[in-house]
Amino acid sequence: MVTPTLALLHTSPVHVPVFEGLRDQDHPGFALRHLVHEDLLARARAEGPEAVADDIQELLVRTVAEGAGVVLCTCSTIGAVAEARAAAVGVPLVRVDRPMAAEAVAAGRSVAVVATLESTLGPTRVLVEEEAARAGRPVDVTTVLVEGAWERFEAGDREGHTRLIVDAVDALEGVDSVVLAQASMADAADRATLPVPVVSSPRPGLRAAVLRCAEGVKS
Repeated sequence: MVTPTLALLHTSPVHVPVFEGLRDQDHPGFALRHLVHEDLLARARAEGPEAVADDIQELLVRTVAEGAGVVLCTCSTIGAVAEARAAAVGVPLVRVDRPMAAEAVAAGRSVAVVATLESTLGPTRVLVEEEAARAGRPVDVTTVLVEGAWERFEAGDREGHTRLIVDAVDALEGVDSVVLAQASMADAADRATLPVPVVSSPRPGLRAAVLRCAEGVKS
């Protein structure tokens, strides 16, 4: 039986080579289909994630109708809305940051959520609290916005973007784990020197989505 195609919903084209590289390293030969919709993030930032909910639902339904077995949403800002709408219409969807949140909760009670977009902080905080409740673990969540990092990312200054994130992470005190809330922040995970787990979403998110595709074949 053929494994279902995995479609990835991105809000920036920079995520395409990241996930292609992870696929080649961890899941060689696995078919990926990339959907890039930068407008969804722009509108979600300006008007709130619910403003794009109907568009996301239409996109998800169309993507499955065109042959995708599972959708992986790689944007944390719209992840909660995408997850809710997918559940409502029966589309198999994996939110890229949910496995990361579960990993952070398992590391200890105090979790710091670090983001470069303010619109990502609220959804990611709620996500961490959901995973803590699911695991039956108490959690204290703090949030950190890395000022200026997103502007550098948009300008193509990836090194400057990562350096600001690393500096913010290494300045943290009294936390058990750190969540890098956006897939675009993943490079900072390996460079931070803070002696606690610093977790990012692309690798565990892709792994979860690939497993979801395999489950579809078994069922």
